[in-house]
Amino acid sequence: MPRFRLDIEYDGLPYAGWQRQAGQPSVQQAIEEAIKKFCGEEVSLRGAGRTDARVHATGQVAHVDLVKAWPDDTVRDALNAYLSQAGERVAILAATATSDEFDARFSAIARHYVYRIVNRRAPPALDKGKVWWVPKQLDAEAMQAAARVLLGRHDFTTFRSTQCQASSPLRTLDRLDVERMGEIIEIRASARSFLHNQVRSMVGSLKRVGEGAWTGKDLKAALDAQSRAACSQVAPPDGLFLVKVDYP
Repeated sequence: MPRFRLDIEYDGLPYAGWQRQAGQPSVQQAIEEAIKKFCGEEVSLRGAGRTDARVHATGQVAHVDLVKAWPDDTVRDALNAYLSQAGERVAILAATATSDEFDARFSAIARHYVYRIVNRRAPPALDKGKVWWVPKQLDAEAMQAAARVLLGRHDFTTFRSTQCQASSPLRTLDRLDVERMGEIIEIRASARSFLHNQVRSMVGSLKRVGEGAWTGKDLKAALDAQSRAACSQVAPPDGLFLVKVDYP
C-alpha cells in the first residue's frame, strides 16, 4: 500500500490533543475523517508527537497508508477541502509519497518546540490562546543562563507528568534557548524525544527564575531532586508549538 507523509499545521484550542479520544475532538480524528471522505478508507494515522489539549503545531508530521497511489497534490488539496468544509482548524501543508520504511514517530531523530510568553502589563488580544500572558517583568537573560543546567542527558523525573507512560525518565536535551524580542519571550527546546509535559514543566520553572523567585542553583536542585514535587508550576498549553520534526 502506498504510504504518504503528511506535514500538518493546526490550532490546538478546539481539540483535546493530537490523539483520538472517545467523545472528544482530536486532530487525528479530524484528519482521519477527512481521509474517509476523500477515498472512503478507514485509516489510522501515526503522528510524530502526541501534543496535548490546546497545544499547537506548525510542523507536525504523520504518515498514512492508502490503497491507491494518488498524486501528492491531490491528497493535500482534497484533505484540506474536506477539513475546511468540516470547519476544522487543521491544514495539510504537504502530502508526499514515501517508502514503507518511513515511520512518522519512530523514524524521527529530533523534535523541536517553541514556547511563547507575552510579557507585558496588558493582556493579549490578537494572540490570546497562542501565548502565556505573564504581566510581571521577566529577566530573559537570567532565564537563559539557568536553562543551561538542563542541557544534556539527565533524569527528568522532576519535569515529567505523573501520568507519563514513558518507560524511562532519562532524556537528552539538545537545546533550551530563551530569547526576548520586545514583549515576546520565546523558549526553544530540541531533543530526540520529550517526556509528557516536559517542555511546559521546564518553562514554568524558568519563569520562576525570570521573576526572581528562583536562581539557576534552585533550578539545578529541582532537577537533581528527581521528584515531581520539586517542579515549579507547569506552564499552560496555549503557548506551546510543535514547530519541526527531523528525519534522517
